[in-house]
Amino acid sequence: MEIQKLYDLDDIEFEDIAIGLVRLAKDIPDHEFFYKINQTNDLKFSRKKDLVFHGDYYDYLFPRFEAYHKSTKTCFTFISNKSSESKQKKVQTELFTEEENIKFLLNNQADVEYILHSSEQFPDFSVILLPENLVFPIQDYTLSSDEELYQIIQYYE
Repeated sequence: MEIQKLYDLDDIEFEDIAIGLVRLAKDIPDHEFFYKINQTNDLKFSRKKDLVFHGDYYDYLFPRFEAYHKSTKTCFTFISNKSSESKQKKVQTELFTEEENIKFLLNNQADVEYILHSSEQFPDFSVILLPENLVFPIQDYTLSSDEELYQIIQYYE
């Protein structure tokens, strides 16, 4: 008797993830930015364990801040787009390597300070009041399942 496969991984469709891209109007430290957000919101963002990205030559750490919105029962996460720290694992022996000691989660969006993610499938980032004159409007962005950041967010969710 032949056992029937319940599912085939190739047949599974992964849903896209909606995220927000946050750009700051001026350069301020993380703690000051989240202090201002916490002052103007019911949400209280706090730093969580850093997101770790393992490269070939470096391990990169990205600060992560989370808050839970009680009325909508939604968890919001800000992830720094730029690594705050890198730990060299091995010496680069090749002349032209793509890997440097600073990494951006979204390489094509180096001007983005934070990636905003929600536990909701269709997030409403408007519930977060951002400090005026400090932040540009949040840009909606969709991650497809073949992007590296998609896999990272799924792992930390």
